[in-house]
Parts: sequence; C-alpha cells; structure tokens
Amino acid sequence: MADLTMTERIDWQHREDLRRLRGFRLLDDDFLTKCFEGDPKYIQLVLRIVLEMPDLVVVDVRTQVFVENLLHRSVRLDILATDSAGRRINVEIQRSDKGAGRKRARYNSSMMDANLLRKGENFDELPETYVVFITEHDVIGDGQPLYKVERYISGSNKKFEDGSHILYVNGAYRDETPIGKLMHDFSCTDPEDMHYDVLAERVRFFKESKEGIAIMCKVMEDMRNESLREGMREGRKEGRKEGRKEGRKEGIREEKKLTVLRMLEIGKYALEEVANISGLSLEEVEKLQAGQGA
Repeated sequence: MADLTMTERIDWQHREDLRRLRGFRLLDDDFLTKCFEGDPKYIQLVLRIVLEMPDLVVVDVRTQVFVENLLHRSVRLDILATDSAGRRINVEIQRSDKGAGRKRARYNSSMMDANLLRKGENFDELPETYVVFITEHDVIGDGQPLYKVERYISGSNKKFEDGSHILYVNGAYRDETPIGKLMHDFSCTDPEDMHYDVLAERVRFFKESKEGIAIMCKVMEDMRNESLREGMREGRKEGRKEGRKEGRKEGIREEKKLTVLRMLEIGKYALEEVANISGLSLEEVEKLQAGQGA
C-alpha cells in the first residue's frame, strides 16, 4: 500500500468498500440503522413480528440516538421507535454476546425512562417501553426464538405491571414461522434470498442502486474517520505520557498503534485497510493483531 499513488489508494479503497458492502447483513448494526432510518415501515414490519402485535403502527423512528445520564455516561440506541399508542421501543442489534448483557438491557430501559417525563408530569404518564435485543447467537441458550423478560411479584404469579418490557430475539433461529423467516432475512447478504419483500427492497437499494451504494460508501468513510479520530484521541493521551519520557516521535507512534488496536477491536476493517489508515506497515499491523489475540 505504501507504494501506491493517492489515486490508486482511493481506487483500492472504493473496491474494498464495495466488497464489504456485498457482505453486509441486517445483523450489522451500521447497515441496519441506515436501512431503517427515515421510513417507519421497515421497523414496523420487524416489530409487528417480534412483539406479536400485527396491528402495531410506528409513527416515528430515529436511529443512532445518543442518551446521556446526569453523570455524563451516554449510550447509543441503534433504533428508537414510537408507535401510535405512545409506546417507546428501543431495538439493538448485537453480533457479540458480550454486548447483549442483561444489565445492558436494564440500563437501556432505565435511560429511556429517565428521558420520557418533563418537569411536573406524573409518573403514571410514563409510556410503556420495550428494549429488544436481536442477537446473532442464542445468548439465553434455551433454543427459543423469543425470550420475553417480565417482572413478577415474589411469592405469586402476578406480574408487577410497571410497563417495562425486555425481549431477546434469537438471531440463529430458523423455521417457517414469521420470526424464523425474519431471522433468516437478517442473516442474508443477497436480497434475492430474503422472504420479506419490504426488507429485500430496502437492502437491494443500498447494495445495487447507484444512490444507495454512494450513501453506504459515505457511511463507511465516516466510520473509518471516526475510528481514526478515536484512536488519535486515545493515542494523544498515551502519547503525552510517553512523549515526556521518550519524545514526540514515540508518542506519535503510540497514537498509530492505539488507532490500529481500536480498529481491530471494532472488527470491521481488512488488515490492509487498517495499515493504510494508520500509517503502519501491514507486517506491524499483523504483529499487533497477534498480540491482541494472545
């Protein structure tokens, strides 16, 4: 990569983006949020199936919603939808089991509640909330398509009925039921293989149309730039410490290494792409990857 001209690097990067785009699925959160933003009908189909509410009507959908608490601990909600009954529904896509922890679900639920009432409003005005985790693997492990988490009063079979609901959707589940077909579609890279036409149409737009491909290439470029900025910010912190001991040159090198480690942790970039963005050689990137997995 170091021997390529700027034009050649741009061409190589474009080809790499197209290759990555072909492999995207709705189980990839950045692809899903782009597919579902702006038009409620896509998330409406998913929620009608997952929540088993065939008449549910989504009136608003937002993606990549940042919510912050009083201690400035923020969380990014992949999708936040509102239906015609006022219910607030957070949908999260998780390919990593670690990212779908039970306390993460609790936290998302509490963060939604904390931002739903204005000063002077009564607690009874809190709308029903749903946190839905769609996971690539069966994180609960009982082989069920859906896991509905509800609160019960100890010593009885009575629900607590506080209006808060958590669901886990097993993305590995397959059969001819609506949820089995939906999870099949979430794992498809080719829209021709999908059951639900409304989802296939949206995936086809972003993978095959000139406009959709341009949008997704911009998304990938933004992701690279943000990863680079995050890596550089972390690198500067370490670089300042190292710089006091070993000079600015070593600090800059630490920035590059931390950028590489950050991109490897995200897991969405080819090693050649990581080397190109960070400025380290492919051999150095491979060594850092080997050390990361040790």
